[in-house]
This record gives sequence, C-alpha cells and structure tokens, in this order.
Amino acid sequence: DLNREAEKKLCELLGEAVVIKKWPTAIRAFYSMPYEDEPNYCKSYDLLYRGLELSSGAQRIHIPELLEEQLRKRGLEPRDFSFYIDAFKYGAPPHAGWSIGLERLVMKLLKLPNIREAMLHPRDRTRISP
Repeated sequence: DLNREAEKKLCELLGEAVVIKKWPTAIRAFYSMPYEDEPNYCKSYDLLYRGLELSSGAQRIHIPELLEEQLRKRGLEPRDFSFYIDAFKYGAPPHAGWSIGLERLVMKLLKLPNIREAMLHPRDRTRISP
C-alpha cells in the first residue's frame, strides 16, 4: 500500500478525508476480487483521514477457481489454503469485508500526538499487560 509520507501528502493535496479505490491486484490480499474487465485492478479501497489510513476493505473472491489462480500468481500453493478454498466450494455469495482503526480515529479526532494516548491499554515491546 502507501507509506506514511504518501498518505500525508494525498490528504494535503486532496482534502481531510480521501478514499483510494481500484488498487493494483498484485499489491492487495490474494482474496481481493479483481475487476472483470480490468483484472490487474481489484475492488478494494483505503480511507485516509488527516494523513493516516483509518479503514481498508475489499470485495472478497467467492469463486474457488479464481482464489486458486490468485494464489498461484503470488507463488503460493493452493493446497496450503485448502481449508479456506473448500469453504467456497459449497456456494458462497458475493461478499466484502473491511476494518477500521478505532484508536487511529480517536487519535485524529482529538488531535493526540501519539496513538497510545487513544488506547485503553497501550502495548509496546516492553509492555504486554495492563
């Protein structure tokens, strides 16, 4: 995806909130659905807010053969993912998934200097319990 400097620059140029969609298939997860007419791009997005990625999502591949093809393109062996691929052999509708970084959102809304200030129990290399 984008590095931190690129995310900041895009928001400086385009506005406080920016949605980036139609990512190159090669740099997204193997299960991101490619466009039928442009298979080098997939149906995925990132939401940037004040220079930071807050959310990411994509339509997922629900066709077993296409999943296998995408794995092979990345040099991965489909049999290593059989537990995942097999679930789609019994029929799965088109679907999507996304996530949001709530601590990132809180940090940006409150203009906090560090994400640890937006977390109930911050973790780092020296602290693994509250």
